Parts: sequence; structure tokens; C-alpha cells
Amino acid sequence: MSRPTVAVVGFPNVGKSTLVNRLAGGREAVTHAEPGVTRDRKRVPCEWNGVAFELLDTGGIDLAPARGAGGSHDLTHSSAEHARLQKWESELAADVQRQARIGMAEADAILLVVDGRAGVRAGDAELAKTLRGAEAPVLVVVNKVDRPGDEHMAAEFHKLGLGEPVAASATHGLGSGDLLDRVVELLGERPAPVNGEEPVHVAVVGRPNAGKSSLVNAFLGSERVIVSERAGTTRDTIDTELEVDGRLLLLVDTAGLRRRSKVAGTVDYYAQLRSELAVERADVAIVVCDAAEGVTAEDLRIAELAMQAGCATLLALNKWDIGATDVDDARARVERKLRLRPEVVTCSALRGRNVARLLPKAIELADRAATRIPTPELNRFVADVVAANPPPSRRGRRLRLYYAAQIGERPPRFAIQVNDRRLIVRDWAYHLENRMRETYGMQGIPLIIDFVPHSGRRRG
Repeated sequence: MSRPTVAVVGFPNVGKSTLVNRLAGGREAVTHAEPGVTRDRKRVPCEWNGVAFELLDTGGIDLAPARGAGGSHDLTHSSAEHARLQKWESELAADVQRQARIGMAEADAILLVVDGRAGVRAGDAELAKTLRGAEAPVLVVVNKVDRPGDEHMAAEFHKLGLGEPVAASATHGLGSGDLLDRVVELLGERPAPVNGEEPVHVAVVGRPNAGKSSLVNAFLGSERVIVSERAGTTRDTIDTELEVDGRLLLLVDTAGLRRRSKVAGTVDYYAQLRSELAVERADVAIVVCDAAEGVTAEDLRIAELAMQAGCATLLALNKWDIGATDVDDARARVERKLRLRPEVVTCSALRGRNVARLLPKAIELADRAATRIPTPELNRFVADVVAANPPPSRRGRRLRLYYAAQIGERPPRFAIQVNDRRLIVRDWAYHLENRMRETYGMQGIPLIIDFVPHSGRRRG
């Protein structure tokens, strides 16, 4: 049983994402003064008085035909470029509206957010008419009522014919408790689902326009997120639960990762931060690369970011149907450059090639990262490595390893008692780590090995 869903809908820039953040008590949804920031459907968990549900943040709905903002572009663009920009904006606007409508169809309740300061606008009545035919109950939320003395502004919205409106201020929190009470009433106070299984968190990350959203849609078998040939369409992290081979997964589509210096001062900067946070809370990261370009330095940087966050990693060479990369060269480059030595898999989200293999591989990686090596077996392994290739001597002394134990998982962490940490040679420590990966199948999994002074004696 999944949590009930409350869709938050309305015209662009009425404060939907700010309201979602207020009600959920966090900063999950991207907000910005620029209208149209939210594009996909984003689910944000929320709880009020013991009732758990999900807020579904949607892009702004405009019932007028989708159109580009033709007059807003710099006139220095060529006419062909101008027409191309208009076409892209028109298609994107249509996709945003379609995503919002799908969200309303999936919802158990709908919050229609309107701008209290602007009053009832021309399109509000038309949108309200559409919502009156919805199966789910609808509540009008009059946002931007920032002072208690302004609550009378909500009265005007009775004319929408959707019942008693609720005045609220997403920015200042005015009326948020009353609004949550009304939401719980709409849902019939359903209890939170009881599910003992913790889902495997899988983040789909990569450079802009590498095909991340197309891959997520291929996993889900539906158009869950907006796909466009223009880079930067996804601006938020989109969480979706699904089941694969009897296992529960939380799949996270993310905005394209760039260097922070390239997005500083823009709305994409906040999307970048959320993508990085998505990696930090993931068990596995699928790094999507464009097969036409091969594994680039930026792809390697993103994989390194996942490693530093303690996240197991798998590289997917997407667009393999049109790419010309030598996969053996790509794998050799990854093995040379990445300490984790993650697996490289070719796939095509468009054609479906190898897509079915990726999520089972991600589950397998998550399981390996969660396993524990029994202490006797671990000590036999360390002794065999030392016997086959002893640590080099340093300053006339040799490193001695006394006792090893696993002290953590996700990622695996080991403590090895030694006579003197100053005798550790980095190349030999990497050798030990690589032999551990090969022996226990931990390619693509971060390993942490702590060399600690032996408690009995410091010198060997």
C-alpha cells in the first residue's frame, strides 16, 4: 500500500513549490523568482498528526495553447535559431502541462493554489471548471496572504465553486496548520502504510543531456519525467518507487551535474545542489554517459563525486544505438582513472537495449555494499595478501598487520591494527584494497580501510 497523494496545482509562479516546502518542513522543491522552474512531477513526503502522505509538486498549468515566449528572446538570434527556441519552449510547455494533468489524475486530493494578491484571474475560473469534474476532492489554497489582516482576500475565491478556500502564506507560514488539517480531512485520515522493507535508493546521475530522464522512463515503462533533446530540462530530483524482482527501489532522476562555478547565481545552481544531495542519500549511483562521446573527464568527475559520498557506482554508456565508442577502451579508461573500478554497461534507453539489466545490477551492488565479511575469513585474506606481496620496508622497518575486522557497511569499512601507521606505503595500501575488490566482488563499491595503532605495542 502506497501513501495517498496530494497534487499541488495552479498557474505558474503562484508559489506552489514554496508551499510544498512549507508543508513538508524542508527545502525539497526548487524555488526561484523566475516562473516555470518546476517542470516534472516531484513527490515530497509529508506527515501531519500521524497521517503520512505525499505532496506532488507540479509545473504551472496554463489552459491556453502551449506557446513559446517568442518576444522575450534577444533579437540578435538568427531567425532560424529564434524559431528553434520557440518550438522548444512550446514543446516544453506542453510537456509540463501534460505532467501536471497526469499528476492530477493520480492524486487522492488536489490543492489548487491561487495568488491572493492578484485576485481571481481570467484563467482561474476555467481551471476551476476543469477541476470540478475531477474524481478527487479539491481544496482552493489562497497563497501570498502574508498578514493576518489580509485573510479577507480569500473570500473572493468562493466564486470558483470549489468550496471554502483556505488563506495561507507559504513564505511566512500563516495558515499552514489549518491547511494541513483540511488536507487530512480530505484524505479521510488514512493511516501511514506499514512496510518493513527499506527501499534501495538508486540515483540516476550524469552530465546534462546524457539521457538520464529517457533512461528513467525506460525503467518505468511510462513518461514519468519530461524528456527533451535540449540540455537542462530536468531541474529537480524526481523520486519514484518501483519493484524489481520482488525488491523495492526508490529511483531518483536528477538534474545534470555541472561544475558549480558554471551554474553559480542561476536557478540551476539549486538544482545542482539537490542532485549532489541525491547522490549522498543513494545506495547506488548509475552514472549515465553519452556513448557518442565516450567516458569523458566530466563523467569521471561525477563518478568520483559518488565515490566520495560513499555511493556504489555503475557506469551506463547510453545511446549505444547511435554511439561509436570502443567499449573496451572505455572500460580500460575507467579502470585506470577510477579507484572504485566500476562496471561499464552499454545500453540504449531509446531502443531498450540492456535497460532491463541495469536495475538488477544496481540491487546487486547495494547488497554487496551491505554484506559483512566474517572476522576469521578477513584475517586469513589479509595474511594471504601479506604473504604473497609483503609491504615494502621503510626507514629500515617493515609494516606489520596484526588484526583486521569489519566495523561498518554501506560502504564497507575495515579497521586493521598495525605496528606503526607511518610505515604505510600508499601503493601497497591500494594493492590491498584492489585485492579485496577482486576477492569479494566489490568493483564499484567504496571501501574504507582504517589503519590503527596496535594497542599492545607501537613498534615492531
